Amino acid sequence: MSKILAYSYKDIWKVSLPIMLGLLAQNIVQLTATFFLGKVGEVEQSASGLAGVYYIACFIICFGFSIGGQIMISRRNGEKNYNRIGEIVVQGALFLLALALVLFMLSGFLSKNLLPQFMKSPEVYQAVDTYLSWRIYGFFFASINVMFRAFYVGIARTPVLTINAIVMGIINFLGDYTLIFGHWGMPQLGIAGAGIAAVVSEMFSVLFFMIYTLITVDLKKYGFNKMHFRFGIVRSILSISSFTMVQYLISMSTWFIFFIAIEQQSTQALAITNIVRNLYMLFFIPVNAFATTTNTLVGNTIGSGATKDVIPLVKRICLVNLLVMIVIMIITLINPQYWISLIAPHDDPTLISKTVAPLLVILFGLPMTSISSVVFNSISGTGNTRAALILESSTLVLYMLYIYWIVIYKQASVAVCWTVEYVYWGFLLLFSVLYFKYAHWQNKTI
Repeated sequence: MSKILAYSYKDIWKVSLPIMLGLLAQNIVQLTATFFLGKVGEVEQSASGLAGVYYIACFIICFGFSIGGQIMISRRNGEKNYNRIGEIVVQGALFLLALALVLFMLSGFLSKNLLPQFMKSPEVYQAVDTYLSWRIYGFFFASINVMFRAFYVGIARTPVLTINAIVMGIINFLGDYTLIFGHWGMPQLGIAGAGIAAVVSEMFSVLFFMIYTLITVDLKKYGFNKMHFRFGIVRSILSISSFTMVQYLISMSTWFIFFIAIEQQSTQALAITNIVRNLYMLFFIPVNAFATTTNTLVGNTIGSGATKDVIPLVKRICLVNLLVMIVIMIITLINPQYWISLIAPHDDPTLISKTVAPLLVILFGLPMTSISSVVFNSISGTGNTRAALILESSTLVLYMLYIYWIVIYKQASVAVCWTVEYVYWGFLLLFSVLYFKYAHWQNKTI
């Protein structure tokens, strides 16, 4: 039987929907902080968005490593070599804890000594530094979380991600509500409270994953009894993930540069960009979910020997993702001011009307983004992360040149500045299509 019959539209949804719901709950963590800090002030809200991008730009190295682990897990799962999966998770988590310590020390140094050199507003920097002084403790918990995520996505058992993210969302909401404003007898910490709440929610996420795995997973079947450290396993993961780690680091770093460039224009421009970013992240939830689904289903398909079914599978996922994006566009276009008003700072109501134009720029780019992300992630799904790094690096060179020209040199409006996303996703789609057309991707072994 052709493997593509196993991965019907229903199966694509079965894997994607829990990931989507999980990502939604995780994004609610950021949106909760944005919402509450909007009641504190424009500076605090903008700083939390900028600090969030900085944190992700640092942590993305760990996430990139976990993607390499996920690719290996999905391939072993497709091959039915289940007893080799647990050691990938365990060795990967041990390695990431060591890496988290390095990132903790390095990011702490950079935020104190390098970051203020690139920021125009002392008030925004002070708020960013306050938030990060707590937020960087999250590296240790998040590094374990991503390996659990790699495990459950790799074996296509994704509903647990939704439950976990709901736990995170509830804990974070309670933490933000009590620590930002000082409710329920807690100290009033402002933006520092948002950073603490985020870390506590990640700690509870780890506890949930550990308890759930111990109760529901056949540890012997998946080889979780192999607890001693073996660098050979880590080396195997790194042979795939090293390219992904660099790829994600470069990608998120350039996005952070985009935010820094916007901050140079004005605090209000940064506030508008932060609102757009938060809505963009919500729109991006289905995009990320289907991209992750592509990654794992392509890995499972190739692992089962059905390489010829990869392209038809990718086309199906592209179609589903595109239709979802069109629905999101229609819903948002009916009344964009309403969605903006939900997270806009309360101390500057003029931001709502000024955010409409950049939001529309993002909305009309979503169809291209939905297709580009799926096609590009299918390259990583084949195990050829080196090719993915080369393609994205080439794209990011063009992206950075455009940022310099339109944001820094031309000092364009925020709406025009957000056209950088068209350059990124457009060229990434072009290069990815050319890769599948001309490269010999079918025979990649991992």
